Amino acid sequence: MTRAPSAAVAALSFVAAALAQHLPVPPLPYAYDSLEPWIDAATMKVHHLGHHAAYTKQVNGALEVMRADPNMKHLAKMGIDELLHHLDEVPEQHAGTIRNAGGGYVNHDLWWKSLSPWGGVPPTDASPTIQERRFKAAVDRTFGSVDKLKDAFGTAAAAVFGSGWTFLYFNKKARTLEITNTAGHDTPAMDPEKAPLLLLDMWEHAYYLKHQNMRAAYVDAFWHVVDWPAAATRYALASGEVAPEPLPAPDAREKQRVGLVPTDERAEAVAEL
Repeated sequence: MTRAPSAAVAALSFVAAALAQHLPVPPLPYAYDSLEPWIDAATMKVHHLGHHAAYTKQVNGALEVMRADPNMKHLAKMGIDELLHHLDEVPEQHAGTIRNAGGGYVNHDLWWKSLSPWGGVPPTDASPTIQERRFKAAVDRTFGSVDKLKDAFGTAAAAVFGSGWTFLYFNKKARTLEITNTAGHDTPAMDPEKAPLLLLDMWEHAYYLKHQNMRAAYVDAFWHVVDWPAAATRYALASGEVAPEPLPAPDAREKQRVGLVPTDERAEAVAEL
């Protein structure tokens, strides 16, 4: 099985191509019910059409004001991921919105791309692409095994107090894989030397409809839908170790389950916010 290269490349973007002129609500690369039974369709809909759309609206509002000011226009045109590298240059009246709503925008964009209806298969020494095999080697060097990575990641996620995220990222300066928690919608990518590879949304809106206060069950469900090949490709791009190969794709039966929500339905839902 081979995944179409164009889809794989699109799934890797950390909003790099998104100029901060008017950010769209990124469409999901699968149907809302595609992650069942691990993540329910009701949660996916309210998470995407409610929360992600709201962050998009908020950051666009701030960017619109900044574009109209000659002294801030250059910041607004950077692109949201680049702008997050320059938060110290954003005027105080907009810095909170850019940090919170902008961080929420990019985190959620990567969140959807970290999940897959055909996910849950971690890299091995026999994985079909070179980036998966190299990623497996890096995981083994840092954590000892994929299972030990999952244990460390899960322990970190359980320690999130209130709302936040758990990240696996590549530290470009130290050349290592690292796990961290962030509060609110902060992201390690606010530091250009840190490249997120995988993340877990620990805000209650990501899991409460299905799991209520049983966070451990939510973390366990997450591992069943992790898009490991995409994380491995992000690792290859961040580390520069290898040129990533085309990723495996779902078979014909799985492709029938994967599709975008009709544009008119998505637009109508967003308009109601």
